[in-house]
Amino acid sequence: MNYKAVPSTAPQGSKVQALLPGAYFHDAWAIAAAQPGLDALGQFLRMVKKTPRWIDRLMALRNSVAGLVGLKDLGGLAMVDPGKGSSDYKVGDRVGIFTLLAKEEGEVLLGDDDKHLRVVVSVHRSAAAADARTLVTITTVVHVKNWLGRLYMFPVTPAHRVIGRTMIQAVGAQS
Repeated sequence: MNYKAVPSTAPQGSKVQALLPGAYFHDAWAIAAAQPGLDALGQFLRMVKKTPRWIDRLMALRNSVAGLVGLKDLGGLAMVDPGKGSSDYKVGDRVGIFTLLAKEEGEVLLGDDDKHLRVVVSVHRSAAAADARTLVTITTVVHVKNWLGRLYMFPVTPAHRVIGRTMIQAVGAQS
């Protein structure tokens, strides 16, 4: 069975909840995990390895445009080492386009900090009491630092809502 992503909020008691005050943008999507035995980082790795091609193309476009104004080239979302499992990563390691900021069985924080904004993505994994399924929630929090961050977020905000929902679908997919 493939599950559907639903709009959500940052999970109660999660580390990412503390990052919400003052955020310029945040969103969250939740889905029942098709592979409930994976830890939070394992869920993230499964998700990014299934990045749709159109999202990689948008990232390439983002990197081209961002380079014109002196921002980092982040690469593509799926740029993770296919030979590394979640236990191989330590806090401070790069995991695709993000740095691993915090790592626990039930939640990981990944992020990027540039001169225009700071992004933190939480992958939170918990058992849903009602039906014993494992629920995975992906929460993104963005704090802008200056006018360039606000300008950057103008086209990114609506795109991110679609990208976030699309990416988390991989967590609920059987294959």
